[in-house]
Amino acid sequence: MSRASHDDFLLIYCEKGSGEVITDHFRGSVGQGDILLLPRGMAHKYHADSSEPWSIFWCHFRGQLAEEFVRHIGLLDNLPVLKGTADPALVSSFKSLLSIARTGYGKTAFVHCANQLRQILTLLARLRKKRVRMQKNFDFEAIRSYMLENVDQVLTLDELAAVGNLSKYHFARKYKELTGYTPLQHFAHLKIEHACYLLDSTGLSVGQISDQLGYDDPLYFSRLFKKTTGLAPSMYRQSTHR
Repeated sequence: MSRASHDDFLLIYCEKGSGEVITDHFRGSVGQGDILLLPRGMAHKYHADSSEPWSIFWCHFRGQLAEEFVRHIGLLDNLPVLKGTADPALVSSFKSLLSIARTGYGKTAFVHCANQLRQILTLLARLRKKRVRMQKNFDFEAIRSYMLENVDQVLTLDELAAVGNLSKYHFARKYKELTGYTPLQHFAHLKIEHACYLLDSTGLSVGQISDQLGYDDPLYFSRLFKKTTGLAPSMYRQSTHR
């Protein structure tokens, strides 16, 4: 899906699988338990992963108070992807919203839908605050910065846990609770995101990019890249330079 502009908010909840979203200021993956919130007017592209396509709930919404409401509960911070918001109540709420929508297009149904959507948004705000509380004792940004600074290295779970000043077990558990990914999965995704940047902005060969990312075997790097993005590196470069 690709839109140069749109006049409402788009809310997507990834129940399982994965996909990718691209805006003018962001490019990244959307995984199980993640929320994608695209504000009115934001140009965007998104697609399901070809090897592990996502299953999603989605809705468009608008209204005189829509932006004010979303901003008030803090959902316009750190857009467009809210990581690791998996909660059984979210799935139940989205299913309820869909069942209401099927009842018809009368005023009562619309009011009921609006209230159900408000419940979903406030639930997201609660989950976000819970995540912020967890981060106070866990410096996620420091760990992410360390990963980016060492994107050309092969990092181990022990090394990353040491940066987080936690035991390997507690570090891995906290990291997945916050992001929805294991630390090494996230590090691999950051490597592929950097590979996309190098393919877009340089003339480096696939082998040279593989070497810069710490992969000794270019074929292994190419397989990992295709598994993550759905395209081989060479095909990805062609698709972005058309």
